[in-house]
Amino acid sequence: MQTNQSNNTLSGSIQNGIAVPYDFLIMDVIKEAWKRTSGLKGSVLGAGVLVFFALIVIGAVSMFFVGLLPSMNESLLSLISIIFSCIISILSYPFFAGILMMGLHRAVDAPVSYKMAFAYFGFTLPIIIASICMAIIVSLGFFLLIIPGIYLSIAYMFTLPLIIDKNMDFWLAMETSRKATTQHWFKLFFTGALMVIIYLISVIPLGLGLIWTIPMFIALQGVLYRRIFGIDSV
Repeated sequence: MQTNQSNNTLSGSIQNGIAVPYDFLIMDVIKEAWKRTSGLKGSVLGAGVLVFFALIVIGAVSMFFVGLLPSMNESLLSLISIIFSCIISILSYPFFAGILMMGLHRAVDAPVSYKMAFAYFGFTLPIIIASICMAIIVSLGFFLLIIPGIYLSIAYMFTLPLIIDKNMDFWLAMETSRKATTQHWFKLFFTGALMVIIYLISVIPLGLGLIWTIPMFIALQGVLYRRIFGIDSV
């Protein structure tokens, strides 16, 4: 499908399942992400609030049914609570993937709506499988040696949008993301580190800065994704 990119917008592409060589300047993508925050804030924050309350309701309903179960010892009740918490966390991934897709749309000046957080349930299974696999592999990386865990945290950062945008299965998306990010892993790491610093600074004034930095993070994901892979689904 065609994108709504302007002629001066940098865009990467995938050939034979591998991202073509690309490059970027850290401050360029940071500045572009900041500019594209305009027009994204309302949708991202609105979707975030709706998803938060949806998960709260799911959690409350789950605990209500747990309360209907016969009396049980405290350890078993704690185990059930942990299981439900994990299930709720897993259910959040399709919503989060939808919010990430807002960044991709904004990166090519396509329409963005809070409804996008609920628009990709058709990809729920590969998204959940990928999320669980990434969590396990990254956790093992941190457990064995911290450095592999840090590497994999960056390496898999584009997995979810690749599943949706390129219609990849979970493992192909993970490997495509890993191979692509390895080309400029350190640039991506320092871009993320700079974004974290901006985020932490934004928390200082009573958290009001998050109104801008949370959408900026989503926009940054979209800008980087477009520059590395190009965007097909808009």
